[in-house]
Order: sequence, then structure tokens, then C-alpha cells
Amino acid sequence: MDMFNAIAEPQRRKVVELLARKGRMSATEISRNFDVTPQAMSQHLKVLRESEVVDMERVAQKRFYSINRDSMKELERWIMELEKGWGQRLDRLDGIVQSEKRKRFIR
Repeated sequence: MDMFNAIAEPQRRKVVELLARKGRMSATEISRNFDVTPQAMSQHLKVLRESEVVDMERVAQKRFYSINRDSMKELERWIMELEKGWGQRLDRLDGIVQSEKRKRFIR
């Protein structure tokens, strides 16, 4: 599953938001913030890990999760490219609107 499909699911998106706010957390700490079974949370974390949205580190019997900064930078670059494209389109549209206003004013 790719990053976009992984974060499309609301519970997983909330996990990402939680990790972004609080930083590195154990699976147990994450689960305490949700009304889902530990098995369901484990599946959500597995999807996020496999899609490289989060990193997982094992320390003895515990698993700690954190945001994968490289993936977040990739997502940010993608958003910035979209924003750049929309900005250019809006600038062109503004130019057309201004040109039409001038034409009407001159008449």
C-alpha cells in the first residue's frame, strides 16, 4: 500500500497526527488514545510501517513508532508542486479577469 492510501483511513491519519504532536511513542501508548482493539491498532501500525509513513524500533519487547521524516518531506514536496501548479493557474486566470475588466472599462 502506498503512503496516500495508508493515510486515507481516518484512524491511521489520527495516529500520524498523534505522532507528529507527541513524537516517539510505544504501540501501547498509541493504543491508549484510540477506542480500538490492540489487534486493530497493530494492523493500522503495520500498514503505516509498510507504507513507510512511520518508522518502528524494537527495544526489548516494546515497539516504538515515530514519523518517517523522509516520507513526510516527500509528501510535502508533492503538495508544494500541486500548490505551485494551482498558483500558476490562478495567476493566469487573474490576468484574464483583469484583461476583461480593462476591455469593459475602455468601451
